[in-house]
Amino acid sequence: MTDSWATFGADLHLEPVGQGLRSGLMEALREAVRTGRLTPGTRLPSSRVLAADLGVARNTVADAYAELVAEGWLTARQGSGTRVAQRSAPRRTDPVAARSRPVRPGAGHNLKPGSPDLSAFPRTAWLKAARKALTAAPDEAFGYGDPHGRVELRTVLAEYLARARGVHTDPERIVICSGFAHGLRLLGRVLRRRGGREIAVESYGLDLHRDLLTEAGLRTPCLPLDEHGSRTGELAALRGAGAVLLTPAHQFPTGVPLHPDRRAAAVDWARSTGGLILEDDYDGEFRYDRQPVGALQGLDPERVVHLGTASKSLAPGLRLGWMVLPRGLVEEVVAEKGVSDWMSGSPDQLTLAEFIASGAYDRHVRSMRLRYRRRRDQLVAALAERAPGIEVSGIAAGLHAVLELPPGAERSVIQAAAFQGLALDGLARYRHPDAPAARDALVIGYGSPSESAWAGALDALCRVLP
Repeated sequence: MTDSWATFGADLHLEPVGQGLRSGLMEALREAVRTGRLTPGTRLPSSRVLAADLGVARNTVADAYAELVAEGWLTARQGSGTRVAQRSAPRRTDPVAARSRPVRPGAGHNLKPGSPDLSAFPRTAWLKAARKALTAAPDEAFGYGDPHGRVELRTVLAEYLARARGVHTDPERIVICSGFAHGLRLLGRVLRRRGGREIAVESYGLDLHRDLLTEAGLRTPCLPLDEHGSRTGELAALRGAGAVLLTPAHQFPTGVPLHPDRRAAAVDWARSTGGLILEDDYDGEFRYDRQPVGALQGLDPERVVHLGTASKSLAPGLRLGWMVLPRGLVEEVVAEKGVSDWMSGSPDQLTLAEFIASGAYDRHVRSMRLRYRRRRDQLVAALAERAPGIEVSGIAAGLHAVLELPPGAERSVIQAAAFQGLALDGLARYRHPDAPAARDALVIGYGSPSESAWAGALDALCRVLP
């Protein structure tokens, strides 16, 4: 018998045809029991939690539960919650299919890094901001607009970034883009047009980012990395590099911050060579053991490009990001953006501007900071109890943690997890092709599961660890 909610949460898709939400939910639950995705004894989430995950009224879920209890599909007892009823009739299965597929008792969990808890998107507050922003929007806001981005958003971003991240800027130096990848693509093309041949990258990072720079015609030599972050003192040895891409606040994926001496060394290199630092501040707001470290851009606004997005703090589906540029780079980036992707959507830009200006963004970030800190603490506590040989490395920050494994165990753990229906990434997945293999580890994204799915995902993880 399992006490975890392992199958639904954010993964429950209702497609009622000619019926209401309650009937659609009931049929989805019945089908899950019939097919074995919900096994007898599985504890379902409370009506409040499931309603929040699905975006429906709590009474809709409560009524569906009550009817399924009456039909015998579910049981409900005081203090025990709602569970799948024990059923004596065997399920009919296709014997060929049964032989070809492994049994997946914990199917549906995704602990890969890169996404926040999408079920926590502040729908009500966002809708309120959208209504206010669109009511006040001038008619020209619905035209083709300015490739710099809406001035309303650039103005509030300048204030917010100065206050929250220590960024020195003004609205004229901010260019809105549709996310970090879009901004990096634009910068890569501009740097190549300026005659750049190479941009150094960290020895562990996203291959997508390296690919974008390669597509722009730039080579991507790797910068060694250790427990103090990238070894920026070795930039001078990379003779062809005119720029470097760093994640200084919280290195992705190893989870270490860039040491103050190395922050200074990177800026000194940029000043002495005329180089440029691209600062990926992907989760800079989320630090749990102390105040977040200020942005690297504050050390030299003319040598550092600060890139941020709403993808981790709100949701990647918004496709909203920003670049804080040195003055001499603004027009070139805007010209490149005008050719390839002239603007990001004005309504969402105006909504985000109102969301920040009203204080709703700060309130949401504080709320999510508490949620993610609690999840990280629960992860650490569960490992200490059930897998005491597994160490969590990196600082208490962000939406992922690195779990150190015994030498040679990374691949086997990932395979065992896949058999259990648990999606994991190993550290090797993020290693630069030219970087030596250093250690075995897992990169666990604890931000993406919904609240109702988190306990089951954590339980599934602990089961596959050595």
